[in-house]
Amino acid sequence: MFCSTSTDIFTAKIVYFLAASDSFIGALPEELKLTVLAAAIVCAYVLGRRANSRTVEIVDQSRRDLRRAQAVARDLEKVSMLIKKQLSKHQVRVNKFKQRVTELSMSEHENAWRELCREAEDMLRPTMQLASQISSAYDEIRQQSGHLMTFTDVRTDPLTGLANRRALDETLNSQFAMKQRYDSSFSIAMFDLDNFKQINDEHGHLHGDQILKEFTRILDDCARETDTVARYGGEEFIVVMPQTCLNGAAIFAERIRARIEEKMTVTISGGVTSIVEGDTPETILTRADETLYEAKSAGRNSIFKNDGKQSSYVKPESYCDESKPVAI
Repeated sequence: MFCSTSTDIFTAKIVYFLAASDSFIGALPEELKLTVLAAAIVCAYVLGRRANSRTVEIVDQSRRDLRRAQAVARDLEKVSMLIKKQLSKHQVRVNKFKQRVTELSMSEHENAWRELCREAEDMLRPTMQLASQISSAYDEIRQQSGHLMTFTDVRTDPLTGLANRRALDETLNSQFAMKQRYDSSFSIAMFDLDNFKQINDEHGHLHGDQILKEFTRILDDCARETDTVARYGGEEFIVVMPQTCLNGAAIFAERIRARIEEKMTVTISGGVTSIVEGDTPETILTRADETLYEAKSAGRNSIFKNDGKQSSYVKPESYCDESKPVAI
């Protein structure tokens, strides 16, 4: 079929309008009437294709958002069920403890107090465990809340649909809180499209926007549901990967580089680093940016990683078919 249903409808409306306008059509020379109608059909087809292309982009973004939302819902449900189960068990222990306290309080036996102390000690241990589990659940809910926040307009980049700088800052703060509480690690990868200014200058900003959208679709599809993919600014993007070591993140970044080189007409460079002792959100971002600059200086279309002390080149041999980050 030459064009889609929506295009056909739009074309029909234009043709009907021209055909119904006797004063317009009648005033034209006979040889121009078909030309005008043909031009109307071509315009309708182009506009319809453009509208359909935008619709496909919206559908693709909605599908990615749906997958992320489903992952968040699953994680929150797991947390809820775990806490519910532990609270139910703890309630049984509390009831037994209350019963024993009542029994011992009515006893005049000299060992009653010692027995009460032992019962209290037995009760304290699971209570402390439950407190720790609730604390972990709170941190998990806080992290998932951060993912939920990326669905709101104020935390979404309007062009790409990815998390924006505000959402990225909140994600990093959450990861640093997890590091402080549980000593958990995470890594970040910063990507930049090579020679993007030249693309804009030669082909225009609309073409540049399409390049950015195509790149972000590939990047977002390759990331895990637990990762945060954000537009850092301009043509720079960041992926925050929880529970991922430096080598695992570097392999992921190299796979992305290779896939972009294979699927697109542009190339990318990347800098990868992991959290180290004494880091802040500002220092880890600065280190990733400096590592990215090293990749640019080395000739672009490459990935470098930094362990907090020195940078090194990530060899293309690290690439394999699977593109998800490699966790610790």
